[in-house]
Amino acid sequence: MIEGVAYARAGLLGNPSDNCFGKILAIAVGDFSARVSLEESDRLAIFSPAEDRDDYASYAEFIERNRLYGYDGGVRLLKALLRVVWGYWRERNIKVPDRNFTLRYGSTIPRQVGLGGSSALITAGLRALMSFSGVGIPVEVQPTLVLNAEQEELGINAGFMDRVIQVYEGCVYMDLDKEFVRAHGHGRYERIDPAFLPLLYLAYRPDAAKISGRVLSGFRSRYDQGDMFVIAAMGRLAELAALGREALIAGRPEKLFDYMNENFNIRRTIMDIRSPDLEMIEAARACGAAAKFAGSGGSIVGMYSGEPMYERLRVELGRLGAVVLKPRIV
Repeated sequence: MIEGVAYARAGLLGNPSDNCFGKILAIAVGDFSARVSLEESDRLAIFSPAEDRDDYASYAEFIERNRLYGYDGGVRLLKALLRVVWGYWRERNIKVPDRNFTLRYGSTIPRQVGLGGSSALITAGLRALMSFSGVGIPVEVQPTLVLNAEQEELGINAGFMDRVIQVYEGCVYMDLDKEFVRAHGHGRYERIDPAFLPLLYLAYRPDAAKISGRVLSGFRSRYDQGDMFVIAAMGRLAELAALGREALIAGRPEKLFDYMNENFNIRRTIMDIRSPDLEMIEAARACGAAAKFAGSGGSIVGMYSGEPMYERLRVELGRLGAVVLKPRIV
């Protein structure tokens, strides 16, 4: 039995400019993980956990599970991964063992709250597949393969951030310069020592499920059509990530406070913000903390100063039904 593991993630600065060749600063959150196991077998098979199976105790359970988990579970993600990886190997005439396997998966990452659950499952599957086959793939290429599985195979609107941080882990700065990405198939990725980071909290609302690809499609369409307001906003978001990197390396993590708040303020000008998400942002800021989206909505990340403020965050965000924690950076 071989197992691949990948973790949730949170974007600290720059997102969603990763959809538009921007710059990103992100962390891997070790409190939640996706796991994929492979075991040699006579036939190739993919087994789903209970929450992805198409049997229900009642119509009410059917409605609730589809609200939380969407209409498609993890099977389609892993099927897309297999197609992409085998295509990668064939194009390069890489020989892999001709062995079938049974694949099983599970995840503790809260679904559809912007913590990168889908990409984590594919990343975990990629790790298990490389280990099972004994054929490695360069680390800088792995995020691109995960992204291709979602974008090209499934038509999901996604960017580089989730896949890069889940492959590299820790804290990573990503420069997704358009010409470099087109020339090399990946961006420039730089590891940042997590010890440089300020005090961070993470909060999410389990009842705030949504489909991230749909959330991101509107502004991306405007960007592709040359909307100068959106293009300028993406440029400033990328600049904030670069400024955050410089501040961390210079030993000035306190500067991220204003950068994170500005990140959300800019995002609000180009995308519709749902009221449950805005409530979390406003409640956190009322406590004196910085606050921005960790991903596409449903969860927020920010800075706090000291235990009294953190306890206040737990209380005030808890009133909204949010779970609050100090992210464990892998």
